[in-house]
Amino acid sequence: MATTGRRTRFHGKTVLVTGGSSGIGLATAKMLADEGARVAITGRDMEKLEAAAKEIGDGTLTLRADLMEATSITDMAATLGTHFKTLDVLFANAGVSGPTPLGNTTPDAFETILRTNVTGVFLTVQAVLPTMVHGGAIILNGSVMRQMGNPGASAYAATKGAVTSMAKVFASELAPRGIRVNCVIPGATRTPIWTTGARAGIPIEETMHAISRSIPIGRMAEPEEIAEAVLFLASDASRGMTAAEIVVDGGTTGAPYGAPAYRKT
Repeated sequence: MATTGRRTRFHGKTVLVTGGSSGIGLATAKMLADEGARVAITGRDMEKLEAAAKEIGDGTLTLRADLMEATSITDMAATLGTHFKTLDVLFANAGVSGPTPLGNTTPDAFETILRTNVTGVFLTVQAVLPTMVHGGAIILNGSVMRQMGNPGASAYAATKGAVTSMAKVFASELAPRGIRVNCVIPGATRTPIWTTGARAGIPIEETMHAISRSIPIGRMAEPEEIAEAVLFLASDASRGMTAAEIVVDGGTTGAPYGAPAYRKT
């Protein structure tokens, strides 16, 4: 675990990052480990988890978990408790997306996204609570998609709206235990999700160029930029915050008419 030249805000802390094998989850796990945390990551593919663990550093705990399966989540939490005994930080990052257009969506396709992104997140928080310490921090990963009205994204948008609503309830319920619950709300971020599904085969640079025209700062976020917000919410620097949100979207929701697409020059 490399800490040379870096702050060690999380020295001795234990952290669980769900969906930690790529994208925002991996970037966050690497930063946390670099600042002294003992990190556990979850995912469905053990090969990808092991590869990610090598990037994160020695001692990274890999836990296979499928948010579609309640028993998988409880088994993960039990293994985590055996290894870590107590948990200081949870970043509930794992989730899935997919097109769910009106008139061409099966119940299974819709329910898969809801089950993973809403029920799975709820059950993850519930499962790890017995090991969370007083003064712990939970961060849920939302999305600007909750309010953008993107055609064909009903299920995903609904889940991200639900996540941010749940966070407020969690914050209320867990306040007596001294556990803070906040959300990070990413905008378009450069992750592998842009090269899968309907976008498979399309160069990510092409996608980035098209999307960047709708972002006031003129570019997608990097995963590390979202991770920095997560680390702030997980650290003592945000100890006065709960039921709050940090939006990292380059101005997409706050100043949409500042985007390059609306500029005269």
